[in-house]
Amino acid sequence: MKRRDALKLGTAAAAGFVARGVMAETPKVLPKLPSNPATREAMPTRNLGATGFQVGIFSLGGQAAIEQADNFDAAVPLIERALDMGVNYVDTSARYGGTEERWSERYFGEVMKDRRSQVFLATKTHDRTRDGSMKLLERSLDLLKTDHIDLWQLHALSRMEQVEQAFAPGGAIEALVEARDQGIVRYLGISGHADPDVLIEAIERFPFDTILLALNAADPHHLSFKAKLLPLAVEREMGIIGMKIPARGLILKSWKTPKDPSSRYAESVPGTLDMREAMRYVLSLPVSTVIVGCDSIAQLEENIEIARSFTPLNDTQLAQLEERAEPVHRQSLFFRRWRA
Repeated sequence: MKRRDALKLGTAAAAGFVARGVMAETPKVLPKLPSNPATREAMPTRNLGATGFQVGIFSLGGQAAIEQADNFDAAVPLIERALDMGVNYVDTSARYGGTEERWSERYFGEVMKDRRSQVFLATKTHDRTRDGSMKLLERSLDLLKTDHIDLWQLHALSRMEQVEQAFAPGGAIEALVEARDQGIVRYLGISGHADPDVLIEAIERFPFDTILLALNAADPHHLSFKAKLLPLAVEREMGIIGMKIPARGLILKSWKTPKDPSSRYAESVPGTLDMREAMRYVLSLPVSTVIVGCDSIAQLEENIEIARSFTPLNDTQLAQLEERAEPVHRQSLFFRRWRA
C-alpha cells in the first residue's frame, strides 16, 4: 500500500481495523533503527525503554530557535551542529511554529532529507480524533521529508476529557495504532505537562512505548510527576523523556523579568539554579534522555558539555536542589494545572 493511500483510509476502514485487530494489507518494512556514529564518544547513552534504541542523554527539542518564523539561517545550522556533536534524538510537533506554518517540522525536514538515518525522529499529534491525526501525520511526513516517523506521540494530554476523546470510537488512538501497524510509525507515545493523574489514566489504558513528561527541580512542590507517574513509567519499561528542565529559563538564575507588564511572566523573578544543576537534577532521575530547545549553537554546545560530563546526584543533593527551587516553584511549574 502506498503511504498516501494508507493515510487516506476512511473512518469505516479504521473501525474495521480496530475490530479485526489485523491489517488486510502488508505493512511497510521499516529500516533499521537510526545510528549517529558520533553519539557514543559525545555523551553517555541509555535505553529508550524497551525499544532497543540507545539514546544520548541530551536530545534536541524543536522549540526556541527551531520554531521561530523564517529562521532557516539559524535553525538549520543549529540542528546540523547538534547531529555533528552526537545528538541522536530530536523532538518536534505538528504544533511547533504555528499549526499552519509548522516551522519546526520544516527546519528539521531540511536536515532529515540528508541525515534521516542518523537520528531518532519524534513528532506529535494534538488532534484527538483518528481522521484529524492522520491528516496531521501526512503533512508531518511531507514537511520532515521522510516516509516514516520513529515515535508518534499524543501531544499534551492535560485533562481527563482529552483521554476520553482519544480513546473513543474514531479517536486518536485508532490513528496511532493503525499508523504503527502499517509501518508508517515505529513506536507510540504520550506527552503531558499539567496533571500526573491524566497521564497515569492513559498509561493504564494503553501500552505506550514512551512518555514525554515535564520534570524539573520544582516538581515536588505541586502535582508532582516524580511521585507516582515516574515510578509507573519505570515499572512499565517505557522510554522516559524529560522536558521543561529549565522551565523556559524561569528556574535559572540568569532569568530576566520581562519589562512588558502584559507579559505572562511579568511578575516572575530570577530563578535559583544554573543550567548544569537543572540538567543534573533531571538526569539523576530514571529518565532515558532530556530534550531542551536551544536559542543558539553556543547554548547547544553548553548543554552537550553538561551531558558529556554528567555525574548523578545522590538523594541528599536532589533534595537540596528541590529546596532551592521552592521559592520559584510557581513560575517554574507554569505548565501545571493550577485551578480545578
